[in-house]
Amino acid sequence: MTNKVAIITGAGGDIGRSISAQLAKDGFAVLCLDIDEANNIQTVEKIVQAGHVAKALTCNILDETDLQNMRALALEMGQPTALVNNVGAITAASIQESTIENWQRDFDINLKGAVACFKTLEAEFKSVGGVVTNISSVNGFGVYGHPGYSAMKAALVHFTRFSAVEYGKFGMRINAVAPGTVRTKAWNERAEQNPQVFEEAKRWYPLQRVADPQDIANAVSFLNSDSASAITGVCLPVDCGLTAGQAELAGTFSQSSDF
Repeated sequence: MTNKVAIITGAGGDIGRSISAQLAKDGFAVLCLDIDEANNIQTVEKIVQAGHVAKALTCNILDETDLQNMRALALEMGQPTALVNNVGAITAASIQESTIENWQRDFDINLKGAVACFKTLEAEFKSVGGVVTNISSVNGFGVYGHPGYSAMKAALVHFTRFSAVEYGKFGMRINAVAPGTVRTKAWNERAEQNPQVFEEAKRWYPLQRVADPQDIANAVSFLNSDSASAITGVCLPVDCGLTAGQAELAGTFSQSSDF
């Protein structure tokens, strides 16, 4: 029986690692991509130790040779049927601080790379009705800082919708997931500097917590499952309610005599 292959970019990071491990549990042979070789190998080692099939490829998703190596290895592993575009990076914190070079880097990493991976696997996915999941961000829906990153994550959502409409006739499903704050190593490092950082953050979230990497992995798992066979072109927030409304404001409204 031919393996179903899932390709995950940014697999060496906390969110990418959780997604890779979850899809491996779901029965995919996973091809883990990252420019960070050491962390990517750690991801694969954990998956293999758990008894699943995984391979690592050090890959710059903006490099055509690397992309073709990705495609070749995926085909060697089986039939590529799932792609998770998980790579993301931020540059300037505000428009005033930003440079054109910042915006170019935000475009390259957060949007161009996802499109490049999609186009590299386009023929294989059209032939089998593949599933693509783009990891966007709540930054694509509101003003939470990092304008270049936010603009490209918003564009990634529109690319998701546009491609879902265009490729639906091939049986392909293309969706996005928009995380809010996720408790990754980067956020844990912030907590070392400010032990109250999560307490301060959770007041904005109706569920009074921030997400874990596994929360994002669970959403990706669902969107790649048969249970989501009628779902395409959506962006699923996994943000503990942030985009629904701010908990503190809701409490203010409930106490007002005007409502």
